[in-house]
Amino acid sequence: MRHVLSALVMNQPGVLARISGMLASRGFNIDSLAVGETENPEFSRMTFVVSGDDRVLDQVRKQLEKIVTIVKVLDYSGKEHVERDLMLIKVKTEHGQRTEIKELVEIFRGRIVDVSPGHVMIEISGQEKKIEAFIEAVRPFGILELVRTGRIALLRSSSMSADVSAGAPVEE
Repeated sequence: MRHVLSALVMNQPGVLARISGMLASRGFNIDSLAVGETENPEFSRMTFVVSGDDRVLDQVRKQLEKIVTIVKVLDYSGKEHVERDLMLIKVKTEHGQRTEIKELVEIFRGRIVDVSPGHVMIEISGQEKKIEAFIEAVRPFGILELVRTGRIALLRSSSMSADVSAGAPVEE
C-alpha cells in the first residue's frame, strides 16, 4: 500500500540524512521526497511517499517519532488531503509543432516558461497521474529534459502547523 507521510522537523542540518537512513535501514524505498521551510523558518516539512503494509509502516512512523529533530509525523493515507507534483520539461519544437504543444499545455493547465528556437520549457503541476499523462502526450514531440519535484501534500481538514509565537508546533 502507498503511504504519504508528512513530518514536521526542526530546520537543522542532517535531518534529511537521518530520516532517509532510517527508512533505508528498514528496507523501505522512498518513492518521492520533498522538503522545505514552513510558515515558521525554525521548522521544515518533509513529505515522502513509501510503500508497505500498515503494520510495518506503523513501526516506521514510531521510529521516526523517536528522532529528536522530528516534532510530529502524520500518515495522510486514508485521510482527505491534497497532493501535488511540479515538473519542468523541455520539449522539442520542430516542423511548426509549437502550436500543437501550446494547445496541450493549455489543456493540461500548464505554462510555457521559456522559449528557444528548438524547444519550449513547460511548467506543470498537479497530481501524479496528470503529470504522467502530460509526459506521454508530449513524448512524440521529443522530450529533451525533464525534472520533477517530490510530492507535497497537506491535509484538508486539520493541519500540522508551526506556532510562530510560541515556537512549538500545534495541531489545529
